[in-house]
Amino acid sequence: MTGTVQPHPFHPRDLVGGHPVIDLLNTVTARNAEPVDWLDAYPRLLEWAALTGHFDPADLTALRRLAETGPARAERALARVRELREALHDLITALAHGAPAPAGAVARVEEHWKQAAAHARLTVHGAAPLLRTTVEASGLDLLRHELALRALDLLRALPADRTRVCPGPRCGWLFLDTSRAGRRRWCSMATCGNAAKGRTHYERRRAGEGHGEP
Repeated sequence: MTGTVQPHPFHPRDLVGGHPVIDLLNTVTARNAEPVDWLDAYPRLLEWAALTGHFDPADLTALRRLAETGPARAERALARVRELREALHDLITALAHGAPAPAGAVARVEEHWKQAAAHARLTVHGAAPLLRTTVEASGLDLLRHELALRALDLLRALPADRTRVCPGPRCGWLFLDTSRAGRRRWCSMATCGNAAKGRTHYERRRAGEGHGEP
């Protein structure tokens, strides 16, 4: 990603992707204009992870302590999360547009997944075998490892025909369209959708005024 890094306090409205991996991709905003990376530091990544509700709070507390005692290591771990994020963005965006999977992105995602799997343990709950990561095994890379493992699960079942890229100005977020009709266009009606309505209304008024309508 070429752009700027800017602090951003995360809010529930920032989680519109329909999957934590998609929401990770959306920690960069304005991808279709001048991209802004909201993950300005490792504690911000933990803030985002806590908001998603998909990660063990005890693990996040342990990661925060590790980051406080090793800020340089935390910064390097964040850089690796960004690498995974951008590779996944390139791959999933291509699939959403019906384009061939970029070989470079596939290779980078594969490498991150291999690293995650090497630090994970196989567990079986009921009939479902799962790869589990731990703070003890992964350290500050826990979130990256967990997201890499979940990314493969997502890619296996990705509904490419329901994976959308928001066309809103200064947006470009991805989301899974789970609507019944499959016609969702905007990442959120509360933001890009309403902004588009406002622009359309303004343009219609201007057009009416230009034709001498009251």
